[in-house]
Amino acid sequence: MLIGTVRAARPLALFGTLLTLFFAACQQKEDLPTPASTQASTDAVGVTGTKTVCYVEVNNNNFNNIAKYSLSSGQPLFDIGIIFAANINYNTSTQKATLFFNSQVTNVLNNRATYIQPVQARGTKVLLSILGNHQGAGISNFPSQAAAQDFAQQLANAVNTYGLDGIDFDDEYADYGTNGTGQPNNSSFVYLVSALRNLLPNKIISFYFYGPASSRLSYNGVTVGSKVNYSWNAVYGTYSVPNVPGLAKANLGPAAVQITATSSATAATLATRTKTDGYGIYLTYDLPNTNSASYLSSISNVLYGKATTYMP
Repeated sequence: MLIGTVRAARPLALFGTLLTLFFAACQQKEDLPTPASTQASTDAVGVTGTKTVCYVEVNNNNFNNIAKYSLSSGQPLFDIGIIFAANINYNTSTQKATLFFNSQVTNVLNNRATYIQPVQARGTKVLLSILGNHQGAGISNFPSQAAAQDFAQQLANAVNTYGLDGIDFDDEYADYGTNGTGQPNNSSFVYLVSALRNLLPNKIISFYFYGPASSRLSYNGVTVGSKVNYSWNAVYGTYSVPNVPGLAKANLGPAAVQITATSSATAATLATRTKTDGYGIYLTYDLPNTNSASYLSSISNVLYGKATTYMP
């Protein structure tokens, strides 16, 4: 994959709290239409207007950097922060998919008082990204509904154990067929999100619109769009509306930028398109440890009419 195009910059993942000082800001983000999907509105982040989402590569960067960014009015910039990433491993003895945390993800989860709770204290929701690990297991090839249910239970256990706000699905790096595993099938992802929604009725489920799962969004009359809250574009530096039937504009993110690679001019242009077209999500990726307020202001000035500030 090309750097600055698709998630090429992501390394392979084999691998004094900021409280509510500024949270009660007087000004809100601009209003957008109420989500048409009942399920999607259940887990709305809690602020009106375009929601800014940010993935953090915890192999390299501190997740609680999310809490350091605010609008000039004091409101948190990021509505959703995503821990990138946990993995789907494959147990060759049991022939089951297993949830795996590398040492960096384990550190974040086990030390949630340091890394996660300061972010949540500001009102930002924290999700855990889930993707393959080159072992043949992924979100698109569960061989049965029971197998999907089993993995959904592992995810629900993680959310409940670590006090997270939901799960983000990413169909990358599975290497389907490795270890004798099956190829993607039409039922797998639908079974998975349906089971997870039943287990976590009031949590957020999102879908990074990429990979085999992006073309397998309906099975036996059930759609992924009726189970997930949000979906966003996966190609950084571009504008493309995810084709997820059942999700309203307010729950879709066609703009995607890599903070460390996409130009600020492009970021501003994509923000303008997002606002003009009335979409509810703006996706950012790879928040570094250094101060990125100037770059993020190119987005927030367009979306909210306010600059971004940074508090170390």
